[in-house]
Formats: sequence, structure tokens, C-alpha cells
Amino acid sequence: MSSPIRVTVWNENYHERVNPAVQKVYPQGIHGAIARFLSACGGLSVRTATLDQADQGLPKAVLDATDVLIWWGHMKHGDVADELVDRVQQRVLTGMGLIVLHSGHFSKIFRRLMGTTCQLKWREVGEREVLWVVCPSHPIVAGLGEYFILPHTEMYGEFFDVPAPDELIFISSFAGGEVFRSGLTYRRGAGKVFYFRPGHETFPIFLDPNVQRVIANAVRWAAPSATMAIECPMKPLGWFEPK
Repeated sequence: MSSPIRVTVWNENYHERVNPAVQKVYPQGIHGAIARFLSACGGLSVRTATLDQADQGLPKAVLDATDVLIWWGHMKHGDVADELVDRVQQRVLTGMGLIVLHSGHFSKIFRRLMGTTCQLKWREVGEREVLWVVCPSHPIVAGLGEYFILPHTEMYGEFFDVPAPDELIFISSFAGGEVFRSGLTYRRGAGKVFYFRPGHETFPIFLDPNVQRVIANAVRWAAPSATMAIECPMKPLGWFEPK
């Protein structure tokens, strides 16, 4: 029997403590809601971590024991220590998977890995979003149809200042007319990165079964298939040494 995929769900855990509307939707926090449905999937070992914990929830021992890190942040991006960003980046480069959700597009770690501003347009009026599957053979969309609908969500619109993705998985269309690249994959070193747009804090996005399926599929896709450690200096191979 193979070992379970070790998942850590990280959340800044700010809105849930100060906003009653968020507490009503996510009484156990966004991290708790995500951990709950992932724990029911089978084959996953799930823990949560929050910004207010020691070492901002991600000491070296926790990161070293994480195969896939899920990241949700919004108001407290600037409070994340640069030293933590360094540690997460190095884990990604050596094989850890990273799934960045919704407003995590502006997190320090996502901007570090992208090397761009990651700016976008937005509007918060609770409008309909249609997520169109544009890479139907990808494992992240296994079990989905051609599209699914979120009836009330926050609009994100183009231009989204990120590098061209390795794979474009979803394109969203909104009731107001905008479109957005809502599912993007990247490779950074030996690690896989997936950005997934849905997930506003006052809408029950993470309770939607299609969103849950995408995140669970993404965890399995992002799990390390190989690790990479580069050691220097390298000893001569000796292939061309004179006899």
C-alpha cells in the first residue's frame, strides 16, 4: 500500500476572526473547510496551518513533512516573513507541490515563483461565473463536465500579469462580460504549481462539490513524482581520462 499524500492547508485565518459574515460561511475557517473535504477523499493525510501559529504555521519540520501545500491569503500577505517565503520556495524547487487559491495570487510566494506583479482586475458584486474546461484530458479536471457554474462569486478579470502557463486548465466567463484564466499550471524546479481562481471568503465557494473535486484532483496531480537535490562541486566522471 502506498503512503498517503501529506497535505498542509495554510490560511492566514484573519477574516474568520474579525468578520461575522465569514464566520457564518466558514465556522471552522477556510482552512478547516478545505481540510474537511480533503480528509474524506481517501489517500490523503491532511493538516492545517495558520499565520497566527508559531513560525507562522510552517516551521521547517512541517514543510519537510508536506508533499502538497495549499495556500489561501488575502489581507495579510505583507505579514508573511520573507524567511518563510524562502523556505517554501526551496521546498517547491526540490519537489513539493503548491496550490494557490483565489486571492493568494498576490501572496509573496506566488509572486516570487512567477517573477511578475500578478496584478489583475476585480469586482465584488456576487455575480455568476462559468468555469470552462479547456484542457479536458488533464487529471485536474477528471470527473468534470465541459463547464461548471458558481452562481455568486467575485469577478477577477484580465489582464492577469503572470507568465504564460505550462497548461491552461480553466477559462472563466462572468455575468458582467469579463473573462479570466482561472486554472494555470507551472513547473518550478521539481515542483508543480497550480493556481485556481475561485474562493472568495464571503461566498461558500469551498463548499461547492465541483470546486472540491478540482482541489482534490490538483493535490494528487501536484504530489511529488521526484525530488531534486543538486550537490556541488561535482566530481569528475572520468569518462575521458587518458589511459
